[in-house]
Amino acid sequence: MESALANASAIVDQRQKIEQYKHILSTVLSSNDILQAKKFIDHMLSDDVPLVVSRQLLQTFTQELGRLEAELKKEITHYILDQIQPRVVSFEEQVLIIREKLAELYESEQQWSKAAQMLSGIDLDSGMRIIDDTFRLSKCVQIARLYLEDDDAVNAEAFINKASFLVSNSQHEVLILQYKVCYARILDLKRKFLEAALRYYDISQIEKRQIGDETIDEDALEQALSAAVTCTILAAAGPQRSRVLATLYKDERCSKLKIYPILQKVYLERILRKPEIDAFSEELKPHQKALLPDNYTVLDRAIIEHNLLSASKLYTNIRLEIFDELGTLLGIPPHKAEKIASRMICEDRMRGSIDQVEAVIHFEDDTEELQQWDQQIVGVCQALNDILDSMAKKGMEVPI
Repeated sequence: MESALANASAIVDQRQKIEQYKHILSTVLSSNDILQAKKFIDHMLSDDVPLVVSRQLLQTFTQELGRLEAELKKEITHYILDQIQPRVVSFEEQVLIIREKLAELYESEQQWSKAAQMLSGIDLDSGMRIIDDTFRLSKCVQIARLYLEDDDAVNAEAFINKASFLVSNSQHEVLILQYKVCYARILDLKRKFLEAALRYYDISQIEKRQIGDETIDEDALEQALSAAVTCTILAAAGPQRSRVLATLYKDERCSKLKIYPILQKVYLERILRKPEIDAFSEELKPHQKALLPDNYTVLDRAIIEHNLLSASKLYTNIRLEIFDELGTLLGIPPHKAEKIASRMICEDRMRGSIDQVEAVIHFEDDTEELQQWDQQIVGVCQALNDILDSMAKKGMEVPI
């Protein structure tokens, strides 16, 4: 190997030199000999080889890595990256190809975070070569998607935030859609359920069925709609959640979903019982059932708050002495029920007050002014209808 490389280095004609090196490279790849491969790399990165030659040979090497076994490929590519690091500015194109090849290998093995880490090492802000915004956006979204496969919302969010500066000026519909999906999943993983629900619902309303090279099937849109419903149910109970519930409940597509029965009960502000909760729990992802610092799961907290809000519709006030009954209804100790109620009132998610002197919790009517106005209109229409009926009975002509 040493003599072959020395002979190739001594050739004056650059074209012949490159052809000789390619012949040596082909022999190295065919042999699957890791030591010979490392010697070839060391020689390519030495001062004995002109930069224009080493760039071309290393690029050829990286493109031919598919001929090596998976474990050899990993070792060789990591070795190249380590050796090339001191001169990485001179080999940015080659490093890009190496990292993409290695990321593909990790992705095929479902090592999502390793694939993402390999791609994140690509310098997207290089001043040595021209990089367009579409390429930057595609890499940021791809890295975020890989991190999300391992439910790593923190690292995924870092790259989605970078993508957010690029997506507004992009006309690439596929990348924009992928960005929206990633953003919704990140919000979901971070338990910002109401924001995630709105994002999922927006995705579910896509009208196009062909975006670029991607075909949007009905199953994908149904999954997005189902995710929107799930996140809304898990969101903190309150007026904002109620508005989103109303939107979903009135969407005819939701009636076909498996989780429609629980959506209906939540929208109608009915108490949820254990069998219904258990059935809903089976459809949830691990992070949606995670244990919180107060020793309740995400699902437990959502159901407790919903049931408490539903109970507030049944009573005008409750004496704290009978909080035992309310605690039993919610499936939690009485003092916990009082604590949760006070927090919801403080956060303006439930209208009411707790009088600790009189030991009474008062629930206030949260009917909005618009609803009251609607009721008044209904009353006026009903009164007018009664007058017309009375005129008709007396034989008076009623204009229509």
